[in-house]
Amino acid sequence: MKCINLSLHGAEKRVQVCQRRTAASYPVSQHPPVDGHPSVPQARGSIKMEASSSGSTISSVTGGKAKAHQPEGREDLQVNQLETQIWIKPDIQKTDVDFSEILNAIQEIAKDVNIFFDELEGVNSPSKDDDSLLHHGNLTSTSDDASRLEVVGEEVPDKNKTNGLYFRDGKCRIDYILVYRKSNPQTEKREVFERNIRAEGLQMEKESSLTNSDIIFVKLHAPWEVLGKYAELMNVRMPFRIEKQISRFRGWLPRKPMKLDKETLPDLEENDCYTAPFSQQRIHHFIIHNKDTFFNNATRSRIVHHILQRVKYEEGKNKIGLNRLLSNGSYEAAFPLHEGSYRSKNSIKTHGAENHRHLLYECWASWGVWYKYQPLDLVRRYFGEKIGLYFAWLGWYTGMLFPAAFIGLFVFLYGVTTLNHCQVSKEVCQATDIIMCPICDKYCPFMRLSDSCIYAKVTHLFDNGATVFFAVFMAVWATVFLEFWKRRRAVIAYDWDLIDWEEEEEEIRPQFEAKYSKKERMNPISGKPEPYQAFADKCSRLIVSASGIFFMICVVIAAVFGIVIYRVVTVSTFAAFKWALIRNNSQVATTGTAVCINFCIIMLLNVLYEKVALFLTNLEQPRTESEWENSFTLKMFLFQFVNLNSSTFYIAFFLGRFTGHPGAYLRLINRWRLEECHPSGCLIDLCMQMGIIMVLKQTWNNFMELGYPLIQNWWTRRKLRQEYGTQGKTSFPQWEKDYNLQPMNAYGLFDEYLEMILQFGFTTIFVAAFPLAPLLALLNNIIEIRLDAYKFVTQWRRPLASRAKDIGIWYGILEGIGILSVITNAFVIAVTSDFIPRLVYAYKYGPCAGQGEAGQKCMVGYVNASLSVFLVSDFENRSEPTSNGSEFSGSPLKYCRYRDYRDPPDSPVPYGYTLQFWHVLAARLAFIIVFEHLVFCIKHLISYLIPDLPKDLRDRMRREKYLIQEMMYEAELERLQKERKERKKNGKSYHNEWP
Repeated sequence: MKCINLSLHGAEKRVQVCQRRTAASYPVSQHPPVDGHPSVPQARGSIKMEASSSGSTISSVTGGKAKAHQPEGREDLQVNQLETQIWIKPDIQKTDVDFSEILNAIQEIAKDVNIFFDELEGVNSPSKDDDSLLHHGNLTSTSDDASRLEVVGEEVPDKNKTNGLYFRDGKCRIDYILVYRKSNPQTEKREVFERNIRAEGLQMEKESSLTNSDIIFVKLHAPWEVLGKYAELMNVRMPFRIEKQISRFRGWLPRKPMKLDKETLPDLEENDCYTAPFSQQRIHHFIIHNKDTFFNNATRSRIVHHILQRVKYEEGKNKIGLNRLLSNGSYEAAFPLHEGSYRSKNSIKTHGAENHRHLLYECWASWGVWYKYQPLDLVRRYFGEKIGLYFAWLGWYTGMLFPAAFIGLFVFLYGVTTLNHCQVSKEVCQATDIIMCPICDKYCPFMRLSDSCIYAKVTHLFDNGATVFFAVFMAVWATVFLEFWKRRRAVIAYDWDLIDWEEEEEEIRPQFEAKYSKKERMNPISGKPEPYQAFADKCSRLIVSASGIFFMICVVIAAVFGIVIYRVVTVSTFAAFKWALIRNNSQVATTGTAVCINFCIIMLLNVLYEKVALFLTNLEQPRTESEWENSFTLKMFLFQFVNLNSSTFYIAFFLGRFTGHPGAYLRLINRWRLEECHPSGCLIDLCMQMGIIMVLKQTWNNFMELGYPLIQNWWTRRKLRQEYGTQGKTSFPQWEKDYNLQPMNAYGLFDEYLEMILQFGFTTIFVAAFPLAPLLALLNNIIEIRLDAYKFVTQWRRPLASRAKDIGIWYGILEGIGILSVITNAFVIAVTSDFIPRLVYAYKYGPCAGQGEAGQKCMVGYVNASLSVFLVSDFENRSEPTSNGSEFSGSPLKYCRYRDYRDPPDSPVPYGYTLQFWHVLAARLAFIIVFEHLVFCIKHLISYLIPDLPKDLRDRMRREKYLIQEMMYEAELERLQKERKERKKNGKSYHNEWP
């Protein structure tokens, strides 16, 4: 036995370190010198140290013998026994001890510990790095409140030892989990990485998986000293001692029925305190009730992740960071733990929440609270600001959809109530004597105009007098939504301490470093050399990438062209179908099947586009991860937006516009006759396209977001039940449960944002043709919020709590969609709908011409005036129908009608454009120009009148800054006065004291 007395900082206590080996002699390998000595807590009694690895636990107990505890089914290992005891006892004499002797004693103890673990590793594990838990020359790290050294006699709750959230000592909370396989060959990199992790002060414990002995979980814990050090470096803002006296902002929506009960559940909202960047020198300014809970779990995991991103795993300037180890397969996964189960046997109202995850499930992810406001403060506290901002934006977007959905429903109901008074639909339904020309070659028959009575009435539901007002409203709504979101974001940024937060200088992507490591230049910010991409190389890569984007857009156009050919061919096929239902509704059947086929093509091309966008983005070699993310986001949005809306643009602006006229039809490849609009117009086709695509797309997205993870997790649970029984899953530790959940998407929140942005485009771009789009979007978003919440809380591993000030590049995309929506709605009203032709007829050619009126009585005769006459004998041979129309009047038809403004066949210029056609065309162009300029002026005026920062928020920020300065001055003054009183009390005085 070897003992040595240590004097701690000149105190009247001495530490006696005794070490005894009860094992055979081992050859001692050379170990590097120690970097420092650990601090020893001043406490009475013997102290035991635990270390677990690969499912085994080594502990020295008070009795004095070390024993290796193995999982059930394994033999106890008694390779060697090491006993380390530390006594702290009073010593009257104050003598100094040679510091080198202390270090030599501690180093020898460390050698013995490492020898013990190495021997255990050789017996128990085939992998070299399984049990190398102690960094050479550093026994362990300790802290005031959470230490690997457990004082015997201090009780630790049994719940902490069994819930899977703490180390085996029940005191050190697990802040981060690393997962690797023993069979993985990257052993040396992990050894160096883990040794450097311990050198940074993080504590580590290993555990083998209960379901797969090849899987090893590395549990990490950050002591108080490490948290304080890096919180100061990262400028983490923490609450000051003073509380805000100003009430929080109130929304414009009614709060009583939809607000959560914060009296019953006080943890729903954080205390409203002023915050400041954490500083260890001014730690007395901060509210610290308990050091274990001062930094919440999300902040702790973020600090640990910050450390892991800056730890080296190999020699070399670029061999650093956890992300590189994940990409090269050294580690299989890395994630923070969920805070226990999201379910509880007890009611949350009577027993309270078990943890924040349980509280989120009951008050956010449960379907029973679908009408409640989201607990955004709790979401931010658990998942971080980046995810919190997404749900804040989604909630704000959903709330702003309420007025849009109400007005859209009003426009639809207005069409329903005025349906019986619509002169145009009346004339169509009563036009039994007007025979329309066939809409396709040969097999399509002549038809009465009255046969399209139902379609005329349905068209009126969406294309009525209120449509123009709704289009203007939606254009203004998009601007108001974005402007007020900026204000809302400013409030959230203030409440979440993001106003002064700036992103750190980003690390260079490993791929960029590997590609351009030979060329370097000085970074103007850090002043360090870094890889450099030449301007010519960057331009050439951007040109190739742009060419790839153009090619993929051409692929989309080719797919639309294929759909057009399908519609042209199948309309004749359905017209000759043996079933009367399909034969009589051949055009509707063609449109419906074409939309479904188009949807399938859209989904297939989306898979291709993701791979192409990934390839092109990597080809560009972006310098940082944010540049890569922005480039990938733009490509994916462009691809999916064009893919989703190309067919809609074709129906809205090209269908039936360039078909020619009977006797002189325009044809594709001189073979297929271009498709015509229905006698009631093309708007019904556009409504059908938007309705089917929107419903199918949202249904598919919801299934893929929730259904697919549910099926995967169910299958995993099923296999575990078959292998371990029904009780096995509940006995698994938390890290095992979380590992069996699905990881978050590789692209983070990209899929969630993309889905909502595409929906926003559908809601605004063609809203004049489909006023019910905001209502469908609202219903979908109410479900979407709870689906996403359920997915984040129950189906996914807990993502890293990341910070962000706004929604990033998506805001610019939203502004672009808002501008595009003004243009498209102007063209939909002017070109697709019959609003302009009806207006021109009412003021120029109808019964009220020249009277300045445009009521329903002024529309008498409009249908007849909008149809031209065609001589049946002028049909081309390949267009001549098989029937002669004798079924209508008993004799072959001589004339038929078609939608256009052309002269009759007996005019000097047969089938030439009439004057009314040019009047309608001029009115359409004038409307587009006036509508666009008017709406853009309104949008810019609203943007100018609505400040980005609310005035009361600006005042609050100024007052907070003033109060913090006053408070810090008073606290510092109080501290200095207290020190002066203590010095006077002790009989000490100094000159030139202040104050």
